Amino acid sequence: FDILCMELCGIGHYAMRGYVVVEEQGAYQQWLSEQVSWADIQGRPAGDPVAGKGQFTICASCHGPQGEGNVAMNAPSLAGLPDWYIERQIKHYKAGIRGAHEEDTFGKQMAPMANMLVDEQSIRNVTAYIDTLAAISPSPTVSGNAEKGAAHYVTCGACHGARAEGNYALQAPGLAGQDDWYLKRQLENFRSGIRGAHKQDSYGHQMVLMARSLQNEQSVDDLLAYLNSL
Repeated sequence: FDILCMELCGIGHYAMRGYVVVEEQGAYQQWLSEQVSWADIQGRPAGDPVAGKGQFTICASCHGPQGEGNVAMNAPSLAGLPDWYIERQIKHYKAGIRGAHEEDTFGKQMAPMANMLVDEQSIRNVTAYIDTLAAISPSPTVSGNAEKGAAHYVTCGACHGARAEGNYALQAPGLAGQDDWYLKRQLENFRSGIRGAHKQDSYGHQMVLMARSLQNEQSVDDLLAYLNSL
């Protein structure tokens, strides 16, 4: 059953969706036994940035040695992104939740690269290393009206933060300081259903609805111009 938020806060209400699955008791117990517990999470070894540095060599061939990104390779900056967000995206690529759509050209390139990280510890090691890299301010490539973009961003800010700093509690990454060309492509992918359509991509479902609230390409450019100003 689909569910909707009824708090009526006035900000992005229509995108606050979820679902309830009704199953037999046995099926529920089986599902429950497969879930990771808080004790499991607490018992996980921390990522090792030293080990992660070696594993990052492959990533660096596209994303740059300092995780600075490379527009010529269509590889966004990784430095400055939160480790929990990068970890989730790598797992999504590995599981086919992201990068499986036939029109996701660059996502399909990332899927086999993600699969080179053979287990969760490898993923944590790489993200721990990326977390040591200094964020680099990218050069703007998109022109738009930042003042109009600020109005568009009000809804985005409910999750991503007033200054686009991100919000772990809402699993929303920071947007300030990210490559505008990459953000534009992802908004287009969300709008067209290339990204966020997989049934296991809960946060992607929300983003599809939010991205479609931007009426046209000019609205997207204005929003990105505002993000570039932060």
